[in-house]
Amino acid sequence: MKKILLIGTGGTIASVESERGLTPGFSPEDMIKTLESPVNCEVDCTVSLNLDSTNIYPNHWIELATIIYNSYEEYDGFVITHGTDTMAYTAAALDSMLLHLKKPVVLTGSQIPISLVNSDGERNLTDAVHYASEGLAGVYIVFNKRVIKGTRAVKLRTKSKHAFESVNYPYVAYVDNSYITYHTKPEEISRGSMIKLETSLCTDVFVLKLYPGINKEIFRFISNNYKGVIIECFGSGGIPFYEVDLAEEIKALIQSGIVVVLTTQCLEEGIDIDLYEVGRKIYRNNVVISNDMNTEALLSKLMIYLGKYNSMQEVVHYINLDIERESNEYLFSCNVSL
Repeated sequence: MKKILLIGTGGTIASVESERGLTPGFSPEDMIKTLESPVNCEVDCTVSLNLDSTNIYPNHWIELATIIYNSYEEYDGFVITHGTDTMAYTAAALDSMLLHLKKPVVLTGSQIPISLVNSDGERNLTDAVHYASEGLAGVYIVFNKRVIKGTRAVKLRTKSKHAFESVNYPYVAYVDNSYITYHTKPEEISRGSMIKLETSLCTDVFVLKLYPGINKEIFRFISNNYKGVIIECFGSGGIPFYEVDLAEEIKALIQSGIVVVLTTQCLEEGIDIDLYEVGRKIYRNNVVISNDMNTEALLSKLMIYLGKYNSMQEVVHYINLDIERESNEYLFSCNVSL
């Protein structure tokens, strides 16, 4: 019989009604007791946090990754119950922090507390435990019967039970009770023989969404206070230069040693800064081009690489390599069907 560790962090799935509104109050043991469908594995429970996921910060990612790392040899898989609001950030972070994974790490939660009628919590938790015991190695979100790669999940809906989508990447699988149907099966990648924990995070990162009329003084603020910035450009990579030349501001950031990551405000189909003149003002060798990766994944990667490497050139080089690897996995997944 497989052995799974269930790690509770709070979130909607663990919430109960109170005078202050919904607040975490259900333990992992309580949640397991609510499951009507049997799970064909042994489940141990522990509590890491008891927070609404709005309150989860990068130091909590380190705590979760450390729990998994320290108990890695004892279990066949791991399930983390987590609030939905920042679940995609945590999933992407764990994917970059737990290197050479050979076991499933699954995040799940719900839009309605598991203690209430018509909750999606029981179904999601049951599916997550099944996937953690039988699924592929790696970090995933299991939600509304879908299995989503941890670096490709985005929360699109605030209330619906199909809260998450897999952006620019196919669903990995579908879970129906104990039966897993793979949409496309990722290539088995050599991940090394020993799990490695990466916890050197630098949180001096700013996420900037361009908008018409943006004041260029924000770039001075970034230059004086941060080590890296993710810029969400217009469309395929548009950066204004007509009345206010933001391309020059970005160049100044780069010259001051700030790591600049360029992405798009559009969720699907990614960035292509070479397509228009408004993108070609930036030299691609000096920046990270996100391709079709989402901001949630870029944020954790940038924090980790800023903490790991000393020079801007190293950070840019290794993040670009990581993005290229993800892109190759996507191309493989689109060409393989089961």
